[in-house]
Amino acid sequence: MPLHLDIADLKAMARRRVPKMFFDYADSGAWTEGTYRANEEDYQKIKLRQRVLVDMTNRSLASTMIGQPVSMPVALAPTGLTGMQHADGEMLAAQAAEEFGVPFTLSTMSICSIEDVASVTKKPFWFQLYVMRDRDFVRNLIERAKAANCSALVLTLDLQILGQRHKDLRNGLSAPPKFTPKHVWQMATRPLWCMQMLKTPRRTFGNIVGHAKNVADISSLSAWTAEQFDPRLSWENVEEIRKMWGGPLILKGILDVEDARMAANTGADAIIVSNHGGRQLDGAPSSISMLPRIVDAVGDKIEVHIDGGIRSGQDVMKAIALGAKGTYIGRPFLYGLGAGGKTGVKLALDIIRKELDITMALCGKRDIRDVNRDVLAD
Repeated sequence: MPLHLDIADLKAMARRRVPKMFFDYADSGAWTEGTYRANEEDYQKIKLRQRVLVDMTNRSLASTMIGQPVSMPVALAPTGLTGMQHADGEMLAAQAAEEFGVPFTLSTMSICSIEDVASVTKKPFWFQLYVMRDRDFVRNLIERAKAANCSALVLTLDLQILGQRHKDLRNGLSAPPKFTPKHVWQMATRPLWCMQMLKTPRRTFGNIVGHAKNVADISSLSAWTAEQFDPRLSWENVEEIRKMWGGPLILKGILDVEDARMAANTGADAIIVSNHGGRQLDGAPSSISMLPRIVDAVGDKIEVHIDGGIRSGQDVMKAIALGAKGTYIGRPFLYGLGAGGKTGVKLALDIIRKELDITMALCGKRDIRDVNRDVLAD
């Protein structure tokens, strides 16, 4: 691959290589995209203390997330349609994460199935669950995740109804894509992407087709998904899912102190401060702006993680300084995947690792576990 120095370089290459409808799916937010932009911009407002004449040798980024060892406190976030950024995308990203020593989280709305990812990995990965109206399907998903030896369940709480994403509607997004003139042109101008996709049978939602009732093919899938997200989802359902799963549970989508306090009483192992990457409630605060308040409220009761807006190792450092025990990257690894498959994902992780390591050293710290708010400038 050409020289890539930061995540923005990978984003530029992914834009050139991935058909517009799928690149836009990864790189967009709801309505005006104000919250999507704020997620990134608010990290830039946080300044770091530069320290000098401190021993910087023998640095370590190793940590744990929900008790599981990680090479750095970063996980790959659950992202839908990952296998449309690059053929077999979830499988490649999971392999890259495994080799790098960080968790990979498979989305319910993935292209590659739970079983596909399990077939190409040696270590347990995490599985993200959307609670659908069809509870038999939900139970089946959980049982499949158990059978695949998934080591944590990430339960998403903020998608009871779908936020409106204008780019997806204007692009006529679907998986697999419809063969309209516009879509054919997008794919024809991305020949490498097309060749890769032609080599794989995985072009639709692998966890759903053939597993959900009355969903045996593409024609029945869209009607099923349109009616399956459950607006009745409540805290009682969290307890139901926790008992059904029986293992480490992470609650994703907490953006309010009161909700964080309620989540801390569920018996879950961690919460993720998240606004769904700015893809749900446009006008909601950024994830990083809410992190300190949530950590102060519940950080001694439950492990607090964060996603949304992280584009560099410096962003990871700032989140850890503000009390997060783990961070998640979605778009950065998707840009890497679109730019160069598995190699691109590993490159994205390596960019973030190097940035985090150098930033930590220049702030006078040698161990990521010692990073706290004293590395932040007033």
